[in-house]
Amino acid sequence: MSQPSRNIFRFKTETRQSMHSLSPFGFDEQLPGVIHSPVKAPRKVPRSPYKVLDAPALQDDFYLNLVDWSSHNMLAVGLGNCVYLWNACSSKVTKLCDLGNDDGVCSVGWAQRGTHLAVGTSNGQLQIWDASRCQRVRSMEGHRLRVGALAWSSSSLSSGSRDKSILQRDIRAQDDFISKLTGHKSEVCGLKWSYDNRELASGGNDNRHTAAVKAIAWSPHLHGLLASGGGTADRCIRFWNTATNTHLSCMDTGSQVCNLVWSKNVNELVSTHGYSQNQIIVWRYPTMSKLATLTGHSYRVLYLAISPDGQTIVTGAGDETLRFWNVFPSPKSQNTDSEIGASSLGRSQIR
Repeated sequence: MSQPSRNIFRFKTETRQSMHSLSPFGFDEQLPGVIHSPVKAPRKVPRSPYKVLDAPALQDDFYLNLVDWSSHNMLAVGLGNCVYLWNACSSKVTKLCDLGNDDGVCSVGWAQRGTHLAVGTSNGQLQIWDASRCQRVRSMEGHRLRVGALAWSSSSLSSGSRDKSILQRDIRAQDDFISKLTGHKSEVCGLKWSYDNRELASGGNDNRHTAAVKAIAWSPHLHGLLASGGGTADRCIRFWNTATNTHLSCMDTGSQVCNLVWSKNVNELVSTHGYSQNQIIVWRYPTMSKLATLTGHSYRVLYLAISPDGQTIVTGAGDETLRFWNVFPSPKSQNTDSEIGASSLGRSQIR
């Protein structure tokens, strides 16, 4: 594994937009003395990242999950055989661990609460680190090949591997894992627990939809609503009702779908893409109308995480950059029809 250079997460000079140039919700500031209609204008999504950081040795590998953002506003990034932490409040960078030359980082995943970070490795190991103390809490075995997908559910942790299996673990238990799921026929590259922690969705390279499925996102607004995205040969975002096991709708995006994340604040979602557009798209659900198409990455946008307040996303690519975008409004904002619709949906069932 290549070692990153010393310029970890330094600011790129191409950053064009500063935070103070926009109002908190992405609207251009109004000119003083101008009388405006009370009709709300469509929310504007800034087309440029407000911050671009160097991320040397960030791998261009579709099956890995190397970026995650914690509830404590800490970004974890796997670079080569190391994991680095970037504090979004102070911009302080900390090296959490170095796995050595005979192993590499394949996935990182923060526990839903607290400061524990799971790290999946090339050798099939799963390590749990306490980021507040920069100490490894334990190492867990069970996989024969690399661990590229992780998903927490309270104190339970699921890990997906190239060995086609998913291991269910309880970090409070002495055993390395408590059960094994063996439904996949190829590498597991996507894992997400539902918000009620009752359902685990997994995606793999089985080509069930003519392409690998890495992108998986549960709706925080509708119980049982799941979005999935297909790779290069599929390019579609599909929506599912897991309560009835039915396929609801399909949107051809024109590009490999690498990641999906749903807004907690409004009924919208973001997709990131690879071959061949390398773009980021903000969608309004359920109409699937495009609110914004964001470009800037020169490689596939393989990594995506969302900030704790739900307003900002960070994207990562093999171009060895991390880009931060303001895409969603704050939880208190009620500026668009989609926001009003989302607030009234609550946790209702899919119709």
